Amino acid sequence: MLCGGKKSYFAAAVCIITLTSMVTLSYLRLQKLSHLPKIIQEGSRCRGKITNSTITALKDNRTFIISPYFDDRESKVTRVIGIVHHEDVKQLYCWFCCQPNGDIYVSKAKIDVHSDRFGFPYGATDLVCLEPESCDPTHVSIHQSPHGNIDQLPRFEIQNRKAETFSVDFTVCISAMFGNYNNVLQFIQSVEMYKILGVQKVVIYKNNCSHLMEKVLKFYMEEGTIEIIPWPINSHLKVSSEWQFMQDGTHIGYYGQITALNDCIYRNMQRSKFVVLNDVDEIILPLKHPDWKTMMSSLQKQNPGTGVFLFENHIFPETMSTQKFNISSWNTVPGVNILQHVHREPDRKDVINPRKMIVDPRKVIQTSVHSVLRAYGNSVKVPIDVALIYHCRVPLQGNLPRESLIKDTTLWRYNSSLIMNVNKVLNQTVL
Repeated sequence: MLCGGKKSYFAAAVCIITLTSMVTLSYLRLQKLSHLPKIIQEGSRCRGKITNSTITALKDNRTFIISPYFDDRESKVTRVIGIVHHEDVKQLYCWFCCQPNGDIYVSKAKIDVHSDRFGFPYGATDLVCLEPESCDPTHVSIHQSPHGNIDQLPRFEIQNRKAETFSVDFTVCISAMFGNYNNVLQFIQSVEMYKILGVQKVVIYKNNCSHLMEKVLKFYMEEGTIEIIPWPINSHLKVSSEWQFMQDGTHIGYYGQITALNDCIYRNMQRSKFVVLNDVDEIILPLKHPDWKTMMSSLQKQNPGTGVFLFENHIFPETMSTQKFNISSWNTVPGVNILQHVHREPDRKDVINPRKMIVDPRKVIQTSVHSVLRAYGNSVKVPIDVALIYHCRVPLQGNLPRESLIKDTTLWRYNSSLIMNVNKVLNQTVL
């Protein structure tokens, strides 16, 4: 026996280490086995109602499914983007149906609640299930038990099953439009700036907006620029318009922004070369390049293997304006005219400016708002002399006089094209 020989500290240490290793390996082996798909029904048929809702509540009312995605970057798994209560949800299972014979496989899910809940009881979550080797399932159901009646379970289509060629270079993800959003002029200006800089698609997770904004969204949808993802999260959870939990009984922060961003990355993983994660009042302005395509080509050459590029946010307060570009026809349109706001706040001492991102979606596993949580490859902070985020909003340093602000007219380089394009949209929607 290993532990029965001469009694010495060395022998005891070897004994303890060996036993600990054996127990650990046994535990890991059992854990892996517990997650392997197991056939529970042969020769059945794929049943259950296929759901097309963006957010689907399971019967426990503690688990909300957004969408499943095929992910074979490490192993053959289905990764389900969802929202769960970080304490109450202990186990979930993926029910796969293999065609054409109809065998039902059940796989225990690894429940991975993202680390950036910011104190809220509910958080963005990956439910990761190993797929059966014998087939490539097209749909999956999620259940609290490995037993039950599949007829009673909603079925979700597994996206990204087939490899595609990129249909666009840049997709912008706007994570949550809420609060009866009505900043129409700035919205149109932002979308037209995105297009000038090289964006082909803007994905918006829409909770609600004004009637006038609906007309603008309809125009862009018909044009093919905007894709709307309905986001009725407040029908399921008490949402907060703050990012941090305020002990006020709410369930999830900022209308589930982080869940939407993660879903947007996976939704566009195979159709967009780059995904841009920023808010609609933010524009990544290149200083050394005319557009994003040339900027990103340069950044990738300088930083091979990098999948995440972080751009520094700078506030251009909407309270500080210039009379230049005071276009009379725009004055009747609700919202901010960004061309009149070209003074930015200086950096604050001991305060780090937050960043937003342009990412290669195939290298991202989990993202937060200002950085990625897990990714393949490196993250690079882009210097401010290469690009910055133009963020026109209420000031953070409201007491500063004009002479303390930094005049930055980079945006005016695009004024001719921007004015012409905005006028075209306004004439077809608002004016």
